[in-house]
Amino acid sequence: MNSQRIALYVDGASIYSAAKRLGWNFDHRKVLEYFRERGSLHNAFYYTALPAQTDDKQKRFTDALTYMGYTVRTQPLREVTDESGAFYRRTSLDVELVTDLLTGDKHFDTAVLISGDGGFERPLEVLRARGKRTVVVSIPEMTSYELRNAADEYLDLRDLRQNFERPGYRLPSDGRADTGAEDRGGWPQRSPSSRSGDALERLSYTSAGVDHER
Repeated sequence: MNSQRIALYVDGASIYSAAKRLGWNFDHRKVLEYFRERGSLHNAFYYTALPAQTDDKQKRFTDALTYMGYTVRTQPLREVTDESGAFYRRTSLDVELVTDLLTGDKHFDTAVLISGDGGFERPLEVLRARGKRTVVVSIPEMTSYELRNAADEYLDLRDLRQNFERPGYRLPSDGRADTGAEDRGGWPQRSPSSRSGDALERLSYTSAGVDHER
């Protein structure tokens, strides 16, 4: 049995954008199960932005993540108007993620980051200097070269589709077809779960209706 201690950090904006690009949705319970089978999962963090007025669906989504075993970090969306008068919403939970990543390193051997944001390059390098193993999970076209170079291992979400996908639910693709692939990551592949999922698993993180922007 693998005794490595694992901590998981999920960038909600990044995984939402990846799901839109891939055209399939993630089962967040399966994500937890995948990494639990590869070591002792110390903690799993999920970072997501919420509008100031949170409705019942949004609350059910964050509650579902908590019940699954995630520590959920939220931050309200900021409404911004630029010089041209264009209105948009944005937020960033980078500080929260980096704080958790660097202050919790005594409790894990491997940090798994589901994100492609190059802003996390330096924190990963700090962890490697402290003797920690780092794994980045995303899709190549959404992953900065610097982040991928800073990690000890890179896992392509396409290779993990049968491990992470919520069957029977599809997101509108952004036009880039996902052909699927076998798992080429360093960790062995797990057979897809035969469990159809309970009510919490059928909640989609897109039900929150949040447009994540950095």
